[in-house]
Amino acid sequence: MTTSPQRVDGRTARSERTRNAIVDAQQQLIREGDLRPTAERIAKQAGVSLRALWSHFADLEALFAASGERVLREAAEGHRPVSTKLPLPDRIDAYTKQRARLLEQLAPNSKASALKEPFSETLQHYRRAHMNRARDEIATLFAAEIKGDEELLNALTAVAASPTWSMWREVMKLSVAASRAALSRTFAALLTTARG
Repeated sequence: MTTSPQRVDGRTARSERTRNAIVDAQQQLIREGDLRPTAERIAKQAGVSLRALWSHFADLEALFAASGERVLREAAEGHRPVSTKLPLPDRIDAYTKQRARLLEQLAPNSKASALKEPFSETLQHYRRAHMNRARDEIATLFAAEIKGDEELLNALTAVAASPTWSMWREVMKLSVAASRAALSRTFAALLTTARG
């Protein structure tokens, strides 16, 4: 007996919906403050059995990989390149506005990842991917000021990274506006000095 293509397509679509529901559930729990959601809690949130979760993801690393792909894709979808033709103050302003929005959006995932990252190659991979993307954007947008200075590029990348944002927001208890102002001022100081 052969399986009809329609039945296979239906099964594939159902499987994809279940996978997405599981990733959605994990992301929802993290956004709600459950930074280390267990497989049981994720399955319950997704409305699936624990067995269904494990049939779609071989282990938590596989789930981290799917979530990491989702987070990278969403970050890319919301990104709007800043024109390199703008004057430096306008480039800094536009970049830091967009970067602040992204860092705020990623904050729950960054906190959750930081707890497991030392033990997860997958999470380390996605941390490097986020950092490389930020570094490349800074290198392109401020190429005229950086002029191939790797030390300066390293400093700017570190300032624009999640741990620095977390320090301002979580430890120093600064507002989003105050944190963005600190980011802007640091970029302006580093880039103006380099240019001068």
